[in-house]
Amino acid sequence: MLENISHKKYLAILTGLLLVEASIVAINPLYPEDWLLENVLPVIFLAYLWGTVNRLTMSKVSYTLIFAFLAFHEIGSHYTYAEVPYDAWFKSLTGMTFNELVGWERNNFDRVVHFLYGLLLGYPIRELYFRIADAKGFWGYFMPLEFTMATSMLYELIEWGAALVVGGDLGMAYLGTQGDVWDAHKDMALASAGALMAMMITASINYRVQSDFAREWSDSFRLKHKHPMGEDEYRRLVSRKNNG
Repeated sequence: MLENISHKKYLAILTGLLLVEASIVAINPLYPEDWLLENVLPVIFLAYLWGTVNRLTMSKVSYTLIFAFLAFHEIGSHYTYAEVPYDAWFKSLTGMTFNELVGWERNNFDRVVHFLYGLLLGYPIRELYFRIADAKGFWGYFMPLEFTMATSMLYELIEWGAALVVGGDLGMAYLGTQGDVWDAHKDMALASAGALMAMMITASINYRVQSDFAREWSDSFRLKHKHPMGEDEYRRLVSRKNNG
């Protein structure tokens, strides 16, 4: 069925579903100012997806994973990540809280979403690296992991900066550490673990269906340029410029 839907139409369907969810969670958010802050990056991201859809059409798998992550994010934006009442929802269904079931002592919705950042966005990031940077073999799996780790660190710095600028209860609600001094470190570690799992799943699938999997990995470690760079490359560039 999905094969008969164009990529652009599929993106439109997912965008429509996300907008429906966003409209619902925009009704009486727990902290309206925090809801606004939390939705700045998703709006920019959606604008990028639509701005590049004609020249950089992503796979439907990547679009699905991206919008699944954004759907979780929208829930967090309504309540703030630290106060999503998943325990109350779970208790209404089972009679006990989810934290009691798994032994958690804090609201871990934020930790789950950080893990999902790596798990769900790892493959779309890999698709970009493969198609734009021609990252193949080992690098086609390592670079998405590295990108996830770098952007997780960058997000924690942005979050920290925004909390300092905004200050007060709004800043703390946006930061959402819940008193854990290692919160940022754990968030980055979980995002990295999610991306690592995504790349391991992708590699295992490719190992089974890609006939040149081993050769591609071997080629990715092969020296592509024999000459050293630095001052040697500088002299070559200057010489080429002068002789050209």
